[in-house]
Amino acid sequence: MSSNSFAYNEQSGGGEAAELGQEATSTISPSGAFGLFSSDWKKNEDLKQMLESNKDSAKLDAMKRIVGMIAKGKNASELFPAVVKNVASKNIEIKKLVYVYLVRYAEEQQDLALLSISTFQRALKDPNQLIRASALRVLSSIRVPIIVPIMMLAIKEASADLSPYVRKNAAHAIQKLYSLDPEQKEMLIEVIEKLLKDKSTLVAGSVVMAFEEVCPDRIDLIHRNYRKLCNLLVDVEEWGQVVIIHMLTRYARTQFVSPWTEDDGLDDNEKNFYESDDEEKEKSDRKRPYTMDPDHRLLIRNTKPLLQSRNAAVVMAVAQLYWHISPKSEAGVISKSLVRLLRSNREVQYIVLQNIATMSIQRKGMFEPYLKSFYVRSTDPTMIKILKLEILTNLANEANISTLLREFQTYVKSQDKQFAAATIQTIGRCATSITEVTDTCLNGLVCLLSNRDEIVVAESVVVIKKLLQMQPAQHGEIIKHMAKLLDSITVPVARASILWLIGENCERVPKIAPDVLRKMAKSFTNEDDLVKLQILNLGAKLYLTNSKQTKLLTQYILNLGKYDQNYDIRDRTRFIRQLIVPNEKSGALSKYAKKIFLAQKPAPLLESPFKDRDHFQLGTLSHTLNIKASGYLELSNWPEVAPDPSVRNVEVIESAKEWTAVGKSKKEKPSKKFYSESEEEEEEEEEEESSDSSSDSESGSGSESGDSGSEDSSEDSSSGQDSEAGSEAETERKRNSRTKRKSDSEDREEKNEKSKASESSSAESSSMEESSSGSESASESDDEPAPRKVTQAKERKPQQERHPPPRDVFLLDLDDFNPVSTPVVLPTPALSPSLIADLEGLNLSTSSSVINVSTPVIVPTKTHELLHRMSGKGLAAWYSFPRQPCIFGDKMVSVQITLNNTSERKIENIHVGEKKLPAGMQMHVFHPIDSLEPEGSVTVSVGIDFCDSTQTACFQLCTKDDCFNVNIQPPVGELLLPVAMSEKDFKKERGMLSGMNETSATVIAAPQNFTPSMILQKVINVANLGAVPSGQDNVHRFAAKTVHSGSLMLVTVELKEGSTAQLIINTEKTLIGSVLLRELKPVLSQG
Repeated sequence: MSSNSFAYNEQSGGGEAAELGQEATSTISPSGAFGLFSSDWKKNEDLKQMLESNKDSAKLDAMKRIVGMIAKGKNASELFPAVVKNVASKNIEIKKLVYVYLVRYAEEQQDLALLSISTFQRALKDPNQLIRASALRVLSSIRVPIIVPIMMLAIKEASADLSPYVRKNAAHAIQKLYSLDPEQKEMLIEVIEKLLKDKSTLVAGSVVMAFEEVCPDRIDLIHRNYRKLCNLLVDVEEWGQVVIIHMLTRYARTQFVSPWTEDDGLDDNEKNFYESDDEEKEKSDRKRPYTMDPDHRLLIRNTKPLLQSRNAAVVMAVAQLYWHISPKSEAGVISKSLVRLLRSNREVQYIVLQNIATMSIQRKGMFEPYLKSFYVRSTDPTMIKILKLEILTNLANEANISTLLREFQTYVKSQDKQFAAATIQTIGRCATSITEVTDTCLNGLVCLLSNRDEIVVAESVVVIKKLLQMQPAQHGEIIKHMAKLLDSITVPVARASILWLIGENCERVPKIAPDVLRKMAKSFTNEDDLVKLQILNLGAKLYLTNSKQTKLLTQYILNLGKYDQNYDIRDRTRFIRQLIVPNEKSGALSKYAKKIFLAQKPAPLLESPFKDRDHFQLGTLSHTLNIKASGYLELSNWPEVAPDPSVRNVEVIESAKEWTAVGKSKKEKPSKKFYSESEEEEEEEEEEESSDSSSDSESGSGSESGDSGSEDSSEDSSSGQDSEAGSEAETERKRNSRTKRKSDSEDREEKNEKSKASESSSAESSSMEESSSGSESASESDDEPAPRKVTQAKERKPQQERHPPPRDVFLLDLDDFNPVSTPVVLPTPALSPSLIADLEGLNLSTSSSVINVSTPVIVPTKTHELLHRMSGKGLAAWYSFPRQPCIFGDKMVSVQITLNNTSERKIENIHVGEKKLPAGMQMHVFHPIDSLEPEGSVTVSVGIDFCDSTQTACFQLCTKDDCFNVNIQPPVGELLLPVAMSEKDFKKERGMLSGMNETSATVIAAPQNFTPSMILQKVINVANLGAVPSGQDNVHRFAAKTVHSGSLMLVTVELKEGSTAQLIINTEKTLIGSVLLRELKPVLSQG
């Protein structure tokens, strides 16, 4: 029974999907449950027969397999009639699994679900809290208007239930009922008002979520519960904390005056010191100094500890609260926590960086100390790189601009073209915002015009055009240089920008402009529409300023434009002809043609794209999309005068009395210490230590009824708590254990299982993941005294013996310490099969028994030019990858360099000079070559540790007289070593590298290109992979490991019907995997 019950600890924002995943994990043994079923109809027939069996064991096995199907995403809706028959089963295990199934499919099979509605109503009176809650969830999932009164009655009864878990589900059902029938709003508000008074941390997050959905404008419901919510906040589960913090942010903006006028108030006081008493009295009456409301301070103080939460959403919610409602002098505390989140996955980084980009526009000082945290890494995806560029641009000032420009020079050389283009735009923005470096940036951009990459050149042209608009008279030489680039640049935007510049400055380059127009007239018909429009504009400007040379040429271009396919160009041609060519029909505008075409254009304003996002609340979907999303609630402006604060006083006294009655009499002392006004960091660290140790002991305490112990153990252990909470939890646990002895045998058995799990979790470290505690509770043995002794010993440990960690580690480096996997070391005498399988899958080392390096299948003969003979003054060099383990180090890639003397003289002392390697990269050089005769050739080997990336290794190849800058950039396929493994091992490893570690693409090619020999040859030519034996003709498997880290790279080519194939790559190194996918796809597609 205990193997299932923890799955009902539903997170308030989680939905059914997470629950089903937990259910499948806990109930289905690895001995074959997932592998037994498939979409075959015979299997489903077998399940139907098992569900109709008279044996509970067969029904239970069938329900486990069905829930497993749901967890894997398979459709099990056709089994609904067979499952719903078992809703009245006497077996508690079967009944719980049936309810899990019905929650998933009740909305799709409404008619059949309605037939069992009387059973659901009876289940609402069941003595087991899990059954009552599940019945309410199923009932609210049947979205039929006819049962709205029944649902309304059930929600009202559940809101008064003794179990906080049932009350929590009542709050969830409120939102479902409101979406089904909005006319029930008034009655639902009454239930919400009742649940808002609930003192259980399990209910708080869910009821606030219902409040936000049903009646977010009813702020009056929050007044009496405001202080209670602030004090409970630290003990609520994580997703409940997020919802409550967002709601309290909106509340604070309507009930308190702005704290951002604090500085103004202080300035007034200083001025009043020198004025007369009467004037001072008058001014003080007119404008009093700002004093923060105690309730405002309570909210800011109680949310500060949550900046250390392990949940990124909680940290982000607290950060936006500080940004929107705290004094500007206190908002700086959030910067360190936000920078810590940049160590999370790329999705979290994206959201956090977007919010930092918005903040850094208004308050640069907050993030300037962490400037290096925003430097771009080669492994960052493009979206992260561009956001970091945006932040670096916002933080740029006279003091750090030189450092940033050196950083930008490196970024421009990136292989990511979109990122390189964004860097050039960033340099342009820095040039406009910091006048001291404008000329330096402009010269650097001009140097980029000689870059071999066309996209870099094109973006440089566009940015130079914008910069020249600000001071055009000083840069005639740059315009002449750009005119010469028209012969080589093909990007339409760049060509149009050059033509616009020449047209605007045609009088400064009188000899070049007509010649450019002549060249453009030749290629007019082949140009892009954007370029054609600028050719027309250039012709018109030259006609007005230099008609002697360009009159016939302009008329020729106008005749071409007259018959162009694009109507915009035809219209522009007619307009220009009537405006500049005088005739009888010319209007009054003709005499102003020169003023119209050659008017002074305003310089473009290079602004941040995040400038207009500050009117959206940080951390919301609307802020991310920069558009108002459905359901977005705007933050109101601060009131001029604060509303009456006494509305929050009534409930506080009553709740204080009740809390004192339940807890210990000395509760207030630690409470005052935790929320002291001084807020010294040493005290906070000590309190956080004590809260971590007590949070686990409270997790098994139960709540206000005997049946609630199983739920609080999971819900409340996710957040840190203060020391007095542990004392209350101990008292509550003892009281619940006495009450529980009187219950029936099934409930007592469930209580014992849950109390053991929660007590043993008290002996664990507070940083353990919830999933670890969940798996432990599913497999804990019946031996109770040992964990209890550990718990009691830990509670007796005095506070002064605990040494808090160093402050920097505590705030920033929290994620660097891996939590101890306590289920492995606990002295449990017996483990369930599911836990044994999970532990067997854990492997702390980077190598695995199935990874054996094999010899390469094919060694391609392709060579890459390292040094051209012209650049090397007769010394030519090529390099290749022999695909052999490197003799210089097991983490290095072996590279062969062939040196050739093409000159007529002997070249002496050939050696490697200065190395300019990225951080972490290492290189083992070859021994110096004394001399190389004319027409002589020699091959040497070097070893380079590329750190599993395609970064370029830059170094100098030197002779006796000269040094030449060269670089080696490895193809991604050469960063691998082939691996020999069996098909079974391949499937096992691939199963462990699914989800975020998997990338795939569909390949389309002729069937003759999909023969086994062709696929093998094409794949091995691109990447150094080993072939894996396959028992299927249509599936080809390849395996390798990365040279540096030894991470597996698994490649699967699965042939489909017709001429398509699925290319799948599984690896922890997702960046290398995506690059390899991009390289393999075109190779497999071509003939």
